[in-house]
Amino acid sequence: MEQTLYDYSPIASRPRVTWPGDASVAFYIGLNIEHYKLDVPSTSIAPVTAGMVPDPMNYSWRDFGPRVGVWRLMELLDDVDMRASVLLNSEVCERYPQIIEAGNERGWRWLGHGQNNSILHTGMEIEEERAYLREMTDVIESATGQRPTGWLGPALTETLNTPQVLRELGYTYVLDWCNDEQPYPLNVDGMISVPYTVELNDVTLFVGRNLSGDDYVRMVEDTLEQLLADGTRNGRVMALALHPFIINQPHRHKYLAKALERIRATEGVWVTTSDEIAEHYLAHHAGAGASEVAK
Repeated sequence: MEQTLYDYSPIASRPRVTWPGDASVAFYIGLNIEHYKLDVPSTSIAPVTAGMVPDPMNYSWRDFGPRVGVWRLMELLDDVDMRASVLLNSEVCERYPQIIEAGNERGWRWLGHGQNNSILHTGMEIEEERAYLREMTDVIESATGQRPTGWLGPALTETLNTPQVLRELGYTYVLDWCNDEQPYPLNVDGMISVPYTVELNDVTLFVGRNLSGDDYVRMVEDTLEQLLADGTRNGRVMALALHPFIINQPHRHKYLAKALERIRATEGVWVTTSDEIAEHYLAHHAGAGASEVAK
């Protein structure tokens, strides 16, 4: 099967993308705030017990995020004056309402991220998916006061119908397709892809590769340096994907602080949210809709 969601577009032949303040790089934090089921295996630090019910080792490791990690992260984001783009499971709204309240106080943006992070977004017929996504969206809007316009699937999962169904519900962008450094139009009228990251994702780096903190800072700095150089010719997007149960563990938190302080102190970076990146691109580079982007 060939993918038909988007067309091939080499970055070297595109019109120039510009950001506010003539920035070279638009930067946002993709903050995953998630709820996990007790009886479903998921991201694990110790696979040997991952199939057990209950699984205290892995479940409580993930549960560190809403109990401790996200609150440590909030203090850091306040210090560096950054807002989060929150990839939000709708079940978080009921389970951890204090996080929603604190995020609203900080002007965070809320994106759809499924109902929970134990069940991947796959295997649904279109009417089942339509009802599922409508319920998720309505819960997030009711709890946060914002109707989400962006989506990241749990573990970046979609069905073949997801972008179209999301558009029907008022969404304008997805983050699942990590194949570019700029937003680009999808073959769904009014929908675009905004860059996310699996390379600068703490799950990939610390759980998958056991990266050191110093190496993490170096990777963030190297990414920023390259994108700044490329962005002087054609604007780029840099995302940093964070899970508070991983990156805000005590032995890692200071390295995230170093990375964010470096980004905040660097000229040519528009520190923003994924919502604002999508809005700017749609307003300035896609005419009346994503399908009308200049050739």
